[in-house]
Amino acid sequence: MVGGALQIVGLLLGGIGMIGTFAATGMPQWRVSAFIENNIIVFETIWEGLWMHCIRQANIRMQCKVYDSVLALSPDLQASRGLMCAGSVLSFLAFGVAIIGMKCTRCVRSSWQAKGYIILTAGLLFILSGAVELVPLCWVANTIISDFYNPVVNVAQKRELGEALYLGWAAAFCLIAAGAIFCCCYRWCEKTRSYGYTSPTHCSTDSQHLQRKTESSYSKSQYV
Repeated sequence: MVGGALQIVGLLLGGIGMIGTFAATGMPQWRVSAFIENNIIVFETIWEGLWMHCIRQANIRMQCKVYDSVLALSPDLQASRGLMCAGSVLSFLAFGVAIIGMKCTRCVRSSWQAKGYIILTAGLLFILSGAVELVPLCWVANTIISDFYNPVVNVAQKRELGEALYLGWAAAFCLIAAGAIFCCCYRWCEKTRSYGYTSPTHCSTDSQHLQRKTESSYSKSQYV
């Protein structure tokens, strides 16, 4: 009962992390234009993402344009595109494996031991997907913060952390938490399975001993 509830919680966290990973990968708000001068009235906002950049003018009109070439991106965004795609694929694969290994599903006719190994695989995939996702998020954030405090960089080229980074961090945390829950479920299933294997043996030996004792007493009564 407890293992099934933990699996459901892990699956929900993994699903939230997977959806958040997809959203963070497609959102253009990775880098947002920073306004650190004395300009109170802001006429345009610049967003830079992995696939496109957008310009929003006075909260009225927004134009987005897909990058013409991968070489137009900075090195951190180029690597982030590939790593985020890999994290998205791993999270989707982990979610599918977790559904197959759930205690309440009957997708495959397998023993509880096989389902335990499937759950362990799903947990490791969730942890791996969260770790892969954290690498580009922290890399881009470090680049943004370094450029922001660099006096050599022009003020117009300085950026701030966008909403996609915060969403990606939350999604990575959900994925890692889901992986840890599934690994704990595997450990719990192994303990219960070991206890379940040892208890019937004692019962069987006790019953056999009792049966032999009754047979001997019955034979003695016959001789008397």
